[in-house]
Amino acid sequence: MKTLQNISDFKQKALHWADQFEICCFLDSNHYKDDYSAYNFMIAAAAVDELKCLSGNAFDQLKSFYATHKQWIFGFFSYDLKNETEDLSSSHLDSLDFPDLYFFVPKYLIAFKNGKVEVLIGHHSILDDIESFQSSAETKLNSIKITQRLSKDQYTRKVKALQDHIIRGDIYEINFCQEFFAENTEIDPIQTFEALNQVSPTPFAGYFKVHGKYILSATPERFLCKRGSKLISQPIKGTAKRSSDLIEDEAIKQQLRNDIKEQAENVMIVDLVRHDLTKSAVKGSVKVDELFGIYSFPQVHQMISTVSCELNPDIHFIDAIKNAFPMGSMTGAPKVKAMKLIEEYEVTKRGIYSGSFGCISPDGDFDFNVVIRSILYNAESNYLSFQVGGAITYQSNATLEYEECLLKASAILKVLGD
Repeated sequence: MKTLQNISDFKQKALHWADQFEICCFLDSNHYKDDYSAYNFMIAAAAVDELKCLSGNAFDQLKSFYATHKQWIFGFFSYDLKNETEDLSSSHLDSLDFPDLYFFVPKYLIAFKNGKVEVLIGHHSILDDIESFQSSAETKLNSIKITQRLSKDQYTRKVKALQDHIIRGDIYEINFCQEFFAENTEIDPIQTFEALNQVSPTPFAGYFKVHGKYILSATPERFLCKRGSKLISQPIKGTAKRSSDLIEDEAIKQQLRNDIKEQAENVMIVDLVRHDLTKSAVKGSVKVDELFGIYSFPQVHQMISTVSCELNPDIHFIDAIKNAFPMGSMTGAPKVKAMKLIEEYEVTKRGIYSGSFGCISPDGDFDFNVVIRSILYNAESNYLSFQVGGAITYQSNATLEYEECLLKASAILKVLGD
């Protein structure tokens, strides 16, 4: 264990050092205070072994992979694993081509907490390698022309059609998303991520590189984590823009806190998460630790609730992940019907978007985020994509929902220069 004098400099060097390998994962809390995170940041690099599979029996394969290694593993779950957890399918365009599930055992793993860095896997000398690492000369980020998959008119018409389903009683709420994309484009993934992490530092940010495919994430949302026997989920529902005027900003924050529509959206998803956790919980242990908490990020204020339970000792922790996946904040209620309508009204396969990435420890603790506010990039096909969405309820205004999408996309659009 080593005390760091310049944390930000070491973190940047460590990321560039890890990026020289075909596979790496960087998880960064950006120093947000969090009662459940084991470390402030972690960097895993190079693969001793890999698991890559499609929807079908992916969660069972992950169980076997974990049982074989009983070691730190890092990876991601695609949204389309819904086709394994429920009787669903996906036939939309997918230009990114991520696997449905991917995990790797790292050759090197370093972690930082409370001013000290520790080598969890690998020789302690890698700290010297990192501190002396010289990255290649920086290149200027190019402005990229971003195209929207849906026009404003198409988006608002689809929102109104979804509200007709709500009126008919098919659903109460649905998370409806749209894609922004660029074809035949080249980016420097690591510099793009660093720019995004600077513009929009968030508590579950991360950089995931696997064989020419990249997740560059500034997500503020935790999907699910396990600490000992406790499971914790922190769904986000409720968004308001920030203001540079401190008085106005505080007024916006208070308005969000007391907004009946946003509270209704949030409580519906809290109920859905409670239901999902009940499948894995000791009977009677599911509770709402915080309802309608307001948290501030550079571009937006968010309404975040915290739901927890005690994991039933007869339930495998990977089954607990499966039982809650995909996360309720990105689907709707009732969950299965909402996912069917998502497939009907969205025009792009979600893939890794609204999936999750993170890590599992040797003792079975884990922490996984929600892949939102994230740039997805396939360097082989030169295809770049990000999606944004929001909760549609009976009270939603289609035009305001469209504007909220643009607000959520603002940090990424700023970084890409569009």
